[in-house]
Amino acid sequence: MSDWLAAIILGLVEGLTEFIPVSSTGHMLLLGHFMGFESSGKTFEIVIQLGALLAIISVYFKRLWTLATRWPFDPEARRFLIGLLLAFAPAVVIGFLAYDFIKTVLFETPQVICVALIVGGVILLALDRMDKRPQWLDANQYPMRIYFLIGLFQCLAMIPGVSRSGATIAGGLLLKTDKRSAAEFSFFLALPTMGAAVAYDLLKNHKTLDFSDVGLIAVGFLVAFLTALVVVRFLLDFVSKHGFAPFAWWRIVVGVVGLALLQAGF
Repeated sequence: MSDWLAAIILGLVEGLTEFIPVSSTGHMLLLGHFMGFESSGKTFEIVIQLGALLAIISVYFKRLWTLATRWPFDPEARRFLIGLLLAFAPAVVIGFLAYDFIKTVLFETPQVICVALIVGGVILLALDRMDKRPQWLDANQYPMRIYFLIGLFQCLAMIPGVSRSGATIAGGLLLKTDKRSAAEFSFFLALPTMGAAVAYDLLKNHKTLDFSDVGLIAVGFLVAFLTALVVVRFLLDFVSKHGFAPFAWWRIVVGVVGLALLQAGF
C-alpha cells in the first residue's frame, strides 16, 4: 500500500472515530500495525489529531467565543468553564505521571487494544440498554461533582482501545446524564484534553519529529478535519435517535477481528 493511500485512510479513520465512542487511538494503532505504516517520531499520527480538533472549534466557534468573552461577568459561562477545568484536571495529573508507561507499553501492545475494544463495547451496550431516567439534561448545568467524576472516567481512555469519548459518555450515563448532553460535554472536554495531549506529545518528541513528509501530513490533516466535521455536526442527532448500540457492536467486531488477525500472525 502506498504511503499516500495510507495517509488518506488514517486521516479518514481519525476523523470518523475521534468523537464517537469507538477509540480513535485504538483504530489508528491497529491500522498502523496491520498496514505497516509508522511515521518518523509519530509526527503524522500526532499532527492529524489537530485536524479533528479544528472540526470541534469550527462547529462550536460561536459558543466557544461566547464563553471566552463572557466568562468574566457571566456567572453561567464562568461556572461551565470551571466545570470543564475540573473534568480536565484528572487527565493532566495521571497523564503526566503515567506518560512513559502508556506510550512505551500500552501503545505497543495490539492485544491490549483489541481486548479494551471488546470490553468497552460490552459495557457501552449494557449502559445503552439500561432502563434509567436521566437526571441531568444540560451539560452547562451539571453539578461540579459530576464534572469531576466524568473527568475521572476520562482517564480510563489512557488505555488505548477504551476511547476518550466512550469513557466520558459512559461515565455520564452512569452519573444519570442523558445521552445527548453526555455526548456534547464529551465534545467540549476534547478541546483541553486533546490540545494538551498533542502539545505534550510534540514537546516530548520534539527531537525525533520529522516534517519531511509535509504532503502526507497535510493530506491526513485535511481528511481528518473534513470527516470529523461531518461527525460532529450529525452525531448528537444520531445518538438521540439510535443510542450507542451501533458503536458498541462496531467495537466488539473490530476487537474480535483484530485478535483473530493477531493470532494468525499478522
